[in-house]
Amino acid sequence: MSHGTRSEGAPHTDGPVPPGRRAVVVGGGLAGTTAALALADAGVRVTLLEGRPRLGGLAFSFKRGDLTVDNGQHVYLRCCTAYRWFLDRIGGAGLAPLQDRLDVPVVDAARPEGRRLGRLRRDPLPVPLHLGRSLAAYPHLSLADRARVGRAALALKGLDLDDPALDEQDFGSWLAAHGQSPRAVEALWDLVGVATLNAVAGDSSLALAAMVFKTGLLSDPGAADIGWARVPLGDLHDRLAREALDAAGVRTATRTRVSSVRADGDGGWSVDIPGETLRADAVVLAVPQREAYDLLPAGALDAPDRLLGIDTAPILNVHVVYDRTVLTRPFFAALGTPVQWVFDRTHASGLSHGQYLALSQSVAHDDIDAPVADLRERYLPELERLLPRARGAEVLDFFVTRERTATFVPAPGVGRLRPGARTKAPGLYLAGAWTATGWPATMESAVRSGVGAADAALGALGRPRPRHLFALEEAA
Repeated sequence: MSHGTRSEGAPHTDGPVPPGRRAVVVGGGLAGTTAALALADAGVRVTLLEGRPRLGGLAFSFKRGDLTVDNGQHVYLRCCTAYRWFLDRIGGAGLAPLQDRLDVPVVDAARPEGRRLGRLRRDPLPVPLHLGRSLAAYPHLSLADRARVGRAALALKGLDLDDPALDEQDFGSWLAAHGQSPRAVEALWDLVGVATLNAVAGDSSLALAAMVFKTGLLSDPGAADIGWARVPLGDLHDRLAREALDAAGVRTATRTRVSSVRADGDGGWSVDIPGETLRADAVVLAVPQREAYDLLPAGALDAPDRLLGIDTAPILNVHVVYDRTVLTRPFFAALGTPVQWVFDRTHASGLSHGQYLALSQSVAHDDIDAPVADLRERYLPELERLLPRARGAEVLDFFVTRERTATFVPAPGVGRLRPGARTKAPGLYLAGAWTATGWPATMESAVRSGVGAADAALGALGRPRPRHLFALEEAA
């Protein structure tokens, strides 16, 4: 949560509140918004504090001239049941629809004979047959690699996600031990894993990687169907979220910095903001791990320094506006090029002429601080290799957005560093995609953490759980 100054919408009180009925949520990303909605739906009086001038955390929009730009391309899968619940709760499900079935065009730009198109798509068959025909015809792998991929998938399906030993291993070594060639890792496992984990296989915890592939590709035939917002993310995570919070009775204050969180002598909490101290029976810290570390009172965690051991990884987004249509698909993934995933954002951005493409570049350590001119020189020729129509097109605009701390690093051993929702301080809870949800740093993980924190707080406050609140135990 970036800190700013207090806004005109800062919180206030308007009369006595019954004991056990007041909560403050610090952080207005998906985790904090979810926690605030869940608490308010249970009859708790909630104040939501956010340092930025908007809600949405790391999934937001901004204006650039006449364009409305997402800071980065965010997608979700059909198996992201908590995020789908969140979209329903704020009335936004129709604005971020899912594919009818998984269909990912994959272009290889490094073939000696020229660029080649393959597809990862599912058939209406039970697992694992739903991907069998697609993998059998996948042109980016040899026949031998395709056979070995199937055997590795079956071995992956047999892993026990509750085994703590998985978190100590790296996914790349496991893949190599199960016959996966460097080409198979590049053309399949990392194609999916880099986008979902923000790490290559060799740097990823086997536990998190196995969770991604077992849940997304090996649990239900439709689990990996892709959804994305057809409107700016700000329309969902800020505008519709604010409307839902207002309707639930939540007081939302943006541009409001929290300087400290203190336990009161009477068992409650004091949350300090500029010019005011808010009293609460429960506090949810839904901020990044380093900010949570700074705000946690002494004794709240047994080993608070472990939060500082959860490293962060960057994501770079490259934005290109052409004078004409150069891509006829909604998106594609790429091999043999620095380009990873490319999305058409023309309609969502409000562009009326030409085409606007957004490139989502995970594991962007080498590029995250590069000058825009260097990135332009690097990526525009690659787009011309991938998209023949781009070769004669004029580039009307080129800019980048940088999220230097986009996700936590899913390295082996990170599982033991991620705390749960409850702290040792009664009434103080943690939320955020970096907490112990079992998922990597995704919108799904953020929403799950908010539900978990709200559940823990409601139990301590003696408040009934809202019947419509997403049930974590129902998740895959």
